[in-house]
Amino acid sequence: MTKTTNQPVRLYVNGAILGYKRGLRTQDNSQSLIKIKGVDSKEDTDFYLGKRIAFITKVSVVGSKTGSKYRVNWGKVRRAHGSNGVVRCKFARDLPPQSIGGRVRVMLYPSRI
Repeated sequence: MTKTTNQPVRLYVNGAILGYKRGLRTQDNSQSLIKIKGVDSKEDTDFYLGKRIAFITKVSVVGSKTGSKYRVNWGKVRRAHGSNGVVRCKFARDLPPQSIGGRVRVMLYPSRI
């Protein structure tokens, strides 16, 4: 017999938006750099490749499209960036500059196991 808990299972890991992929003089707004909590090496990022990312914002006009108070911009982890656990992500709509320093949810699906 298994023990049941009243708390729901959390299917995401928190992440922070660091900025855009860039060079010395150029910036690529279509790819965002995300630091995933608890990931500190390039080897650890391998688990998160292909996982979905949600950037959640509040809606200024309640019920404008779907009746929800929130909007979600979905993205996907593409590859590692450097050796400190940062990943490159591509979103359906490019993230706005105001989102830098903000939070995202890195979902633990789809599974590659």
